[in-house]
Amino acid sequence: MKIQVSSDLLDGLVLALLDKQDYYGYSLTQDMQRAISISESTLYPVLRRLKKGGLLETYDQSYQGRNRRYYRITDNGEVHLERIKKMWNDYKVSLDEIFEKTREGE
Repeated sequence: MKIQVSSDLLDGLVLALLDKQDYYGYSLTQDMQRAISISESTLYPVLRRLKKGGLLETYDQSYQGRNRRYYRITDNGEVHLERIKKMWNDYKVSLDEIFEKTREGE
């Protein structure tokens, strides 16, 4: 069974990774896949939306004769990431309370 990941959570995961370092698309997809099942075709629209929203920016860097497009979190992206972390923590606490009550009631 797979749990659906909301766009807010996808945004948060992308921004959290970019908060640690800049990534190019393929590498970002690989690290995202360590946490959730996501394809490049799903990730790139997320990156475009975050860029359009001013939450990340891009730059190109040459690598072995080819250009790689790197993504970097912006100051606005860092603020948005903190909001998402707060929402996630509140959500997690409320779910944990339900799961704990269920476990206690067994």
